[in-house]
Amino acid sequence: MNNVRTVSDTKRAFYTTHTRPINSIYRRVVEELMVEMHLLAVNVDFQYDPIFALGVVTSFDRFMQGYVPEHDKGSIFNAICQAVETDPGRYRHDATRLQELAAGKSVSDLVSWFEQSATADWGDDFQQQIKAIANNPKFKYSRLFVIGLFSLFEAADAAAMKETAKAEAALKQVCTALRLPEDKARKDLELYRSNLEKMAQAQALMADLLAADKKKKAERAAANSSVAPNATPESAETP
Repeated sequence: MNNVRTVSDTKRAFYTTHTRPINSIYRRVVEELMVEMHLLAVNVDFQYDPIFALGVVTSFDRFMQGYVPEHDKGSIFNAICQAVETDPGRYRHDATRLQELAAGKSVSDLVSWFEQSATADWGDDFQQQIKAIANNPKFKYSRLFVIGLFSLFEAADAAAMKETAKAEAALKQVCTALRLPEDKARKDLELYRSNLEKMAQAQALMADLLAADKKKKAERAAANSSVAPNATPESAETP
């Protein structure tokens, strides 16, 4: 009997947990992230790791910027993780720890850390996980994993990661150390950054439309208030 959860099962679990409607321009982001996490979770070669967690957290936080109402974002993230039967607190915790680790390093320091971690017989739990990834011929590469890698380097030096040559050089070295498909990683990052730009444009358009609508409502309210006093004397006249 096949007991593997389906995408429909995961979506049903999500909408059972988060019952409020999702803002239209963000619905696709939420469902695509959830489906991607689902497909990885049911893959026999997939194993959770902190870099993947950082990729999930970063993707969610960046694509959900500007979401209204703001307080729903936590509920949506928790529902996504719970729908794929994972702990949202673990994702946030591991992502924060990695960002704190990277914040004290330069890009070259971080590259060296990856290279050493991939081969060393010593190190903390993160370094041991890096080594396990590098030495696992069946490691399940994912777009979210490489987004986590890129986010880690941004935490170390965001300005350097905006320079294509420096970003690609760092990615190449880490892909070599971890035995990752460099071409695929580069293309996934290019698509990620392109989608972020498109989302930012959509958010800006939405903000402009909301501002225009708010302005029209204010103008109508002002017009109505200026007409009302003129009507009062007539309505107050006695036949």
